[in-house]
Amino acid sequence: MGGVTIPLPRGAGGGAPRLADLAAQSGVSEATVSRVLNGKVGVADATRHKVLAALDVLGYERPVRLRRRSAGLVGLVVPELINPIFPAFAQVVEQVLAGHGYTPVLCTQMPGGATEDELVEQLVERGVAGIVFLSGLHADATADPGRYVELAARGVPFVLINGFNERIDANFVSPDDRSAARMAVQHLVDLGHERIGLAIGPTRYVPSRRKAEGFTAALHGLLGMERAAAEAHVRPTLFGVEGGHAAADLLLDQGCTAIVCGSDLMALGAIRAVRARGLDVPRDVSVVGFDDSPLIAFTDPPLTTVRQPVQAMATAAVGTLIEEIEGNPVQRTEFVFQPELVVRGSTAQGPQLLS
Repeated sequence: MGGVTIPLPRGAGGGAPRLADLAAQSGVSEATVSRVLNGKVGVADATRHKVLAALDVLGYERPVRLRRRSAGLVGLVVPELINPIFPAFAQVVEQVLAGHGYTPVLCTQMPGGATEDELVEQLVERGVAGIVFLSGLHADATADPGRYVELAARGVPFVLINGFNERIDANFVSPDDRSAARMAVQHLVDLGHERIGLAIGPTRYVPSRRKAEGFTAALHGLLGMERAAAEAHVRPTLFGVEGGHAAADLLLDQGCTAIVCGSDLMALGAIRAVRARGLDVPRDVSVVGFDDSPLIAFTDPPLTTVRQPVQAMATAAVGTLIEEIEGNPVQRTEFVFQPELVVRGSTAQGPQLLS
């Protein structure tokens, strides 16, 4: 059946899209497309979003009657965008906020730029309805939590991702960092590794400290290693590729045949350190990352990593914030999500199984 031309604003192509084009793009019938475009009732929200997304993809403006008025601005404060896990979180947070009718405002702390406190002040001055903090100062055990107490006193709802702080009366969303370290160690022990090291960021940050706790407990429980000996296999360092490289050098000097890292970027640095010694990953040294950030499956070798449940965490964070904004606060707590081990090509059998 031929498509019927509908009177919509023209896009970059110069013509109006046909019902058939929109139906094919959105995967629904032409009749359903027509109902959405004419604002008819009886169409599921998910279907309506598919049709509107098809308009966006095909490069056409949405009809005025279908444009949703913003319910308000919501700030998203992130430490930086170099680590790909932060853009991954930001994308989901922004999508979920938009689905609730809110307009997201992304604020990034760049070197030499605005601090978290300055960004928050700018957001409050613009009358944001709420704020999502991702791996902010709340995760630093040495930082003053008073800034968040003051923010709550000003009536600004907020939610905090990655970094629980019992001194802050708010809702937190976290992965189970201890469990993440344990499952990485279990995987390596199953492969026959006994000399396993951990490269993490500074332990003043809650996620790093929790990973270290899970790691040392796993070495003690799985290999019978004394606590002090297990702690000697933990190398706190700077976040990022360079930090992973530096920590891996120290762990390789200790004779480690496997290295667990606090992030995928640190794992890439560890791989670089292994190769700089003329060794191979995973033949000589196995490496495990953390995050499963976008494109990490395409590294050389593809990285075995512990996946943060970004979609679930970000959705939960926005959900609790929206409840706060709409006057239906949920019980103050830390929502903890289970990570998942993703086995790829950077881990292999250790010397015990190869001998």
